[in-house]
Amino acid sequence: MTRILIDGRNLGLEKGTGVATYARNLSHELHAMGHGVEVLYGYGAGPSRNALMREIAFFDANHGDKDRIAAAIEAVRSRLSGPLGKHAFDVPISGRVEARTFSARLPYFDRIVNSTNVFGRSHNTFRTWKMLTRLSMADRPDIAHWTYPLPIRLKGRPNIYTMHDVVPLKLPYTTLDNKRFYLRLMKRIAKIADHIVTVSECSKRDLVEMVGIPEDRITNTYQSVDIPAKFLAKTEDEVAREVEGTVGVDYQGYYLFWGSIEPKKNIGRMIEGYLASKVDAPLVIVGAMAWKSDEELRLLNEENIVFRRTIENDEFTRKRVMILPYAPFSLLVSLIRGARATLFPSIYEGFGLPVLESMLLGTPVICSNTSSLPEVAANATLSVDPYDTAAIARAIRSIDGDPALRADLSARGRAQAAKFSREAYREKLAQVYAKVR
Repeated sequence: MTRILIDGRNLGLEKGTGVATYARNLSHELHAMGHGVEVLYGYGAGPSRNALMREIAFFDANHGDKDRIAAAIEAVRSRLSGPLGKHAFDVPISGRVEARTFSARLPYFDRIVNSTNVFGRSHNTFRTWKMLTRLSMADRPDIAHWTYPLPIRLKGRPNIYTMHDVVPLKLPYTTLDNKRFYLRLMKRIAKIADHIVTVSECSKRDLVEMVGIPEDRITNTYQSVDIPAKFLAKTEDEVAREVEGTVGVDYQGYYLFWGSIEPKKNIGRMIEGYLASKVDAPLVIVGAMAWKSDEELRLLNEENIVFRRTIENDEFTRKRVMILPYAPFSLLVSLIRGARATLFPSIYEGFGLPVLESMLLGTPVICSNTSSLPEVAANATLSVDPYDTAAIARAIRSIDGDPALRADLSARGRAQAAKFSREAYREKLAQVYAKVR
């Protein structure tokens, strides 16, 4: 059995990201392939000689005073490994701490290790030394697969890095990244990595052209999506009750977008196109406010937006746009299943997981005809120029007034989603791991 370490950098964030979904799905696929799965976190809690305290500290950093002897041992280890080294210690997950609250965020794992603040410290180390942090740990796994371009490598083992896209370079005006730092890091990782993984042919081309990585050092595995069977097993009536009772919208009577509210996602033009369509069905946006979110939402005001349901004269006040800052995954799946269509006119995507998730669940999709999305969507969606708000409006009107079109897109979407099967994904992953063993 091959033991593979993945990072929990994005898994540890309170609000999910596309990379967190990627890492979580990867953990389950590795397990299904028969590999041992080990996950590295970088929580602030230091080590402890007491196994129960290490477990408690993993779930709550406010666990009490530091174990001074364990901290001293860790300090010695750090000095021995030099300024570029970090050590990871085991976190026993025995079940004594009730962890079901975190079940939606936790990946599959056979082992969890923690290295105190390793992700933040590794970035500082790279900024100072222009070198990657060397991670050491007892009983090292066979391969490290970093799910994000992190300035870390596992000592003495093959290191694989997933580079999802090059958005900070391709669309520099849409992110707050330090572009010089980002490009330097990408080039350094490309030089020392045993192999690079990406998630679309579009991203592979961009990595070759903009970062200068040779094609034979990059493998496009695409992605698969894993939706728990218990969410798929809900009846249509249960889904209808959930979306109507929780969000206050009619089953299959609303449009849906989910993702961060940021410039890359093209929320402003999506809202402009939606409002111009003059359809009656409301637009539900599920997403956390990110950089420049105010600018993306500039068309919204009290006349057409509500952040929560309001009640007047014992009846729900209906607004055209609803924003939910967060939805747990179980509710999000129901919202996708219950939507008239998904709107996803993103300017650029390395893959576009919401499109695949929607197609898998049989929800019609309106998405962009740019970046990787044509690879994922093929002819199973209504594709639009993301810069053309009139085209977005026309697509919404077309899908809104044509039940036969919605049924056709639903059927074509399910067929297209089947091409991104878990079996196909595992086969591509197996080829990557075979290259570095």
